[in-house]
Amino acid sequence: MSTKSRIVLVAGSASHGSGSHEHLGGCSLLADLLNKHVDGVEAVVTQGWPTEQSIFKDTAAIAIYSDGGGGHLILPHLDQVSELIKSGIGLVMMHYAVEVPKGKPGDHFLDWIGGYFETHLSVNPHWTADFTSFPEHPVTRGLEPFSLDDEWYYHMRFRQNMQGVTPLLSAHPPASTLERPDGPHSGNPHVRKSVANGEPQHLGWCTERNDGGRGIGFTGGHFHHNWTDDQLRKFMLNAIIWAAQVEIPETGVSTPRPTSEELETYL
Repeated sequence: MSTKSRIVLVAGSASHGSGSHEHLGGCSLLADLLNKHVDGVEAVVTQGWPTEQSIFKDTAAIAIYSDGGGGHLILPHLDQVSELIKSGIGLVMMHYAVEVPKGKPGDHFLDWIGGYFETHLSVNPHWTADFTSFPEHPVTRGLEPFSLDDEWYYHMRFRQNMQGVTPLLSAHPPASTLERPDGPHSGNPHVRKSVANGEPQHLGWCTERNDGGRGIGFTGGHFHHNWTDDQLRKFMLNAIIWAAQVEIPETGVSTPRPTSEELETYL
């Protein structure tokens, strides 16, 4: 048995035009960075939910980067994931993977990662988020203020009173993000009131569960080219290894900035 902490990155199928929702490309990049720049980690990638369940044996964390909603690849496997969660495994959801249907799947996500995208509550606009400060937490080690244009989902459904949930990335979306009419993903009275009141919106968060495991939610990740942002890479790599209960360096996980050509090789 390997002494390294095993991390399985589960990539969904590509669903948008080239350069967006590049789940396999993003997972492959993150796995390469983890294996090259984090001691004591073994990261592997699977496209789609693995047919061989032995892939999860002795796994410290699972990170899912996929489409979500009613077609979320986790939905047929909720019972299996529940058993893995009981063993204390870490769970990370990236971008559209934070959205599952309200009800049993949503309740699981509240338990597993602390929050999720709930239709008619959360929204999915494109905007530039300005991250000006961060809480003191291992996942934010080494982060510097940054701004990034992405499809930043916000106004998540979190546990009541944010119990046990720590916001990691928070920003104030402009009113222009709510110019679309109300709809399952575009607007609703709840989010309009929240933005009008100037409430910060949490775009990255974490939780430590009662079973000892850890959960992460992150709403960005629409554009493949955004992985050239040093702060985004650092945040995501910090988050994944934190979920795997690997010690994060004092300055965070630092990696060389990939060129556009290098990113293209993952597509």
